[in-house]
Amino acid sequence: MSQSISPMSMVATTSLTQTSSSSRNSHKSWFDAMSDAWGQALDAKAQEIETASDQLGNDGNDTPSQITQMTTLAQEMAFESDSAHTSLESVGQALDTLGRKQ
Repeated sequence: MSQSISPMSMVATTSLTQTSSSSRNSHKSWFDAMSDAWGQALDAKAQEIETASDQLGNDGNDTPSQITQMTTLAQEMAFESDSAHTSLESVGQALDTLGRKQ
């Protein structure tokens, strides 16, 4: 009985050789890189919400347009968070399936 390794499972576990100054580890799989990218995008959106919230609370800019802007940012954050979860879950399930087919 031959146990061959599928090309897709090799790709999923292949380390990345390119690094940036913001990366935590010099060798990561593309799945880790995708996770980090989603995390950075969500961190940036959270920072944007925090900045807008500070302006709303500290400057007394509680106008309908400011409140609408906060609502928009919160909805964008929810959308990005849902997208991150869905993409990571889908890829994780695909990798799990590949692992079981070995």
